[in-house]
Amino acid sequence: MVSSRQFYRRGPNQRDQHPVTFSDVRRKFGFRSISIGRWVTLAERDRAAGLFYDALADLMSILQGPETLISLRETLSFQYGIGGRPGMLAFYEPASRTFSLAKNAGPGSIAHEWFHALDHYLADKAFSDTSGTMYASEAWLRDATPVPHPLNDRLFDCFKSIMLDEEGGNPSELFRISCRADKANGCVYYSDPAELCARAFEAFVQDASISNNFLVAGTKATEEARMGLYPTGEHRQRINAAFSEYFTCLGRALRVNSCIANQQSAGQHT
Repeated sequence: MVSSRQFYRRGPNQRDQHPVTFSDVRRKFGFRSISIGRWVTLAERDRAAGLFYDALADLMSILQGPETLISLRETLSFQYGIGGRPGMLAFYEPASRTFSLAKNAGPGSIAHEWFHALDHYLADKAFSDTSGTMYASEAWLRDATPVPHPLNDRLFDCFKSIMLDEEGGNPSELFRISCRADKANGCVYYSDPAELCARAFEAFVQDASISNNFLVAGTKATEEARMGLYPTGEHRQRINAAFSEYFTCLGRALRVNSCIANQQSAGQHT
């Protein structure tokens, strides 16, 4: 439970240690809405708000983007302590564009679920023939029709680095191990492209110089990691480089667009 655990964090001071609320979180990042479950106590809510604020600010710093990247241009909603599912206490819901974390299981899952939201958000920006429920990673694997753009090319490089080997002609070892795990379990989960890419993104975030195990944890010393279900070695480095290139360029583009929008708004009021 958030209120009874200590979380490791190493990074820049994001808020001068002053108390924050979920209203502050919403205003800071521009979430469309934030909902808190009725069973979350006031003490749990207050402590969780600070932890989430720091985690999302750390994610923003790692990705080198503005606040609107975190809320996906104010289209993303967030729930805490609402909608837990059996065996799925942290999840992203495409229909409502909401990511949800249960109060007893959310810590360490933020990066994973946020990437699901980004992956879904990008589908119709990166491809011209996707359905409303499709993720960009799945569309790429299914050879959907790409929308030409330099940012999309860099996104596709991320997917390629995760799902294909270094030569680009065969499935990566991560993909093969994930398929074997799914075969043993009798279901498709680990090898689903959205799950593969979310786990790879977790590894990228955990390898950053900023550390926050409320944001991400488990890509190095868990049973899943020991099974090879997270990227390792040279493959991990290659994925991290692709993500770094993509988010550096994405953050630069978003800041430029924001600056232009602010200038236009200022001009309308003069």
